[in-house]
Amino acid sequence: MNERLIKIEKLIRDVPDFPKPGIVFKDITPLIGDPEGLSEVLSLLAEPFVGKGITAVAGMESRGFIFGVSVAERLGVGFVPVRKPGKLPAKTVSVEYELEYGTDTLEMHMDALGVDDNVLVVDDLLATGGTAQATVRMIRDLGATIAAAAFVVELDFLEGRKKLEGIDIYSLLHY
Repeated sequence: MNERLIKIEKLIRDVPDFPKPGIVFKDITPLIGDPEGLSEVLSLLAEPFVGKGITAVAGMESRGFIFGVSVAERLGVGFVPVRKPGKLPAKTVSVEYELEYGTDTLEMHMDALGVDDNVLVVDDLLATGGTAQATVRMIRDLGATIAAAAFVVELDFLEGRKKLEGIDIYSLLHY
């Protein structure tokens, strides 16, 4: 692991038994609270995609907003928010997806993307892959292309990347 990633990893703390017993939560709040660490992680997320024809960055509510907006700014493109139902004011496209115990739904504006868009999906964490997969489905439903997906943390043991087969996945840290 390179020196830049070691600094970032030290700013992510483990919180045992959150949100339920047996889970070790990867808490990014110390990372986003540290100006140098935050700047470093944003640079590392954006760098591989400079000059790659990205036209938009999509980020999922809510931590995907933290990283996605800044990555979009660094790439000189706009940001597309992916939200929970009822949060967006204009006409939306939505996708219902499976959770471990039940379902959830995500939405984005119908006019947010089109056939000429090449989209980078950004979020803080790739775990089981359901949220990212739902986001990819909506982006494709709008006719846009998925350039890649970028995450700060990937929990490899949950095999979320299997739900994103065929998509280039870039994760800074692997657990």
